[in-house]
Amino acid sequence: MSILSFDSFVLAAATDDLSAEPAARTHADAVEFRLDLAAEPLAQLEAYDGDLPLIVTNRADWEGGEAEDEATRLSTLERALEYELVAAVDIECGALDGSVTAADTDAAHGLRETARSEDVSVIASLHDFESTPTVEQMLSQLETAAAEGNVGKLAVTAHDRTDALAVLTATHQAVEAGHTVATMAMGTAGQHTRAVTPVYGSAIGYAPVDPEGTTAPGQYTLETLRSLVGHLE
Repeated sequence: MSILSFDSFVLAAATDDLSAEPAARTHADAVEFRLDLAAEPLAQLEAYDGDLPLIVTNRADWEGGEAEDEATRLSTLERALEYELVAAVDIECGALDGSVTAADTDAAHGLRETARSEDVSVIASLHDFESTPTVEQMLSQLETAAAEGNVGKLAVTAHDRTDALAVLTATHQAVEAGHTVATMAMGTAGQHTRAVTPVYGSAIGYAPVDPEGTTAPGQYTLETLRSLVGHLE
């Protein structure tokens, strides 16, 4: 398996088409492959011979994705771990901690154990598409997510600068507490946090390989995010 360390910032280029990977090589450290959006995702993984390691995501519909069948999406992720260049897997924190009734927690735990046995990092992710919780709530969420995986990922929705500031504060405090986290605020009001949270220790940033193929509100282009993070570091 390919090893992907989150000891320093990782810029992940999001796509549902692995044939687009060459376009990401100049700026990205990894590719996030969205299996739930992809045509024949396992066939794409079989054919993949790119330079960049892969983060595989098969986002549940209850967490904003398009994978509807819980058992199938998790078993597909488990099969994805068989491929050498898969270095990390994104598993919803709500599946791992049992807080989402629609999730198959036992299967999610099995997937995590398989990942660990294959030295594949686990990103335990949380998404709030409506609002930004309080700093205290985000800290609690990040602590839980970081305990469930190698990286705790939290994406929230900012409506104003106060929300964006809360995300930066929670990021800083979580990192100071020793947690490995990836944070961002979605939406126009939070767009700048995608470039700024790495200054506060956020371990992963996301941008689309194709500027027309954004997978979350407020994403920068890949080249722009790399430039912004590079100038702010």
